[in-house]
Amino acid sequence: MPTPSPTRGRRASGRITLADVAHSAGVSAMTASRALRGERHVDPELIARVQAAARKLGYVPDPAARALASQQGSHVGVLIPALSNALFVDVIEAIQRTLRPAGYQALIGITHYDQSEEEQLLREQLLHRPAGLVVTGFEHSAATRELIVRSAVPCVHVMETSQEEGVYSVGFSQRDAARELTRHLLARGRRRIAFAAAQLDPRTMQRLDGWRGEMRSGGLHDARLEWLNPAPSSMALGGQMFEQILAQSPRVDAIFFCNDDLAQGALLTALRLGVRVPADMAVAGFNDLTGSDQMVPPLTTVGTRRGAMGAAAARMLLALIQRQPPEQAAVDVGFELAVREST
Repeated sequence: MPTPSPTRGRRASGRITLADVAHSAGVSAMTASRALRGERHVDPELIARVQAAARKLGYVPDPAARALASQQGSHVGVLIPALSNALFVDVIEAIQRTLRPAGYQALIGITHYDQSEEEQLLREQLLHRPAGLVVTGFEHSAATRELIVRSAVPCVHVMETSQEEGVYSVGFSQRDAARELTRHLLARGRRRIAFAAAQLDPRTMQRLDGWRGEMRSGGLHDARLEWLNPAPSSMALGGQMFEQILAQSPRVDAIFFCNDDLAQGALLTALRLGVRVPADMAVAGFNDLTGSDQMVPPLTTVGTRRGAMGAAAARMLLALIQRQPPEQAAVDVGFELAVREST
């Protein structure tokens, strides 16, 4: 019995198939598949030829067929704590921009800082055979860690770094960033520096550790300067915390807020109350979120390189998917102190 031609197969299904693209480009279906995925070992001229044939024919890949054939999907699972924080939105956008040219899409899961919810989301995502995973931090349930290991799906952790063997990560030192901001406040002559935090997730607590370490080094640590609230971070909460600190700790001369939205709320409240910043009280934040440089006065904060982090994590994951060990297992993208008029 003769082998059906690509054209005959297309007429039967009504779809342009990978075989059609391969036939048009004069290559095998396997080579066409590799070329469309942008694999590095495929000749660039051949990739261009296959892509041109795909555009000419109007070929749209079938993700289900691809998953069945390769035992992995065309998407990457990305687990983040929240979309309400622009920090994570910036990371996701950079991940997506890097993945798309390689033929992958980000499938986003929101964990709401809940380990059990993260575990359930991971189980659901693994059912869809993701090509890879991006997860936030290292604080996971034992079951989640076991799922990641047993799935054998390439995984990159973001926001923090680890030197553990076989673990891939992109982030920066939250503790070092907090210590540097605290040193800046001390250099400006501040001595009663409060630390005000919300959400109290692992990275917030690492910033607390950094502040504590620097204050203790100078013999200035006082537990009464710690203002920790487990509620979600917001501008409204920042304003409330600012008023509480003023009322109960009148000797405080600076406040280090663990996130910019809290600090932005504090600056707005200071304007309303007539508190002069920084003459009466210095205010600093963390993450350099949108609008921080437009506050009155502009907010001193720690600039975190979210775009660089997301892009580096996606590049690392693509290398792992293609079974090419990345140059570094742990990439520190660093941070920068944005000194403005609020301190």
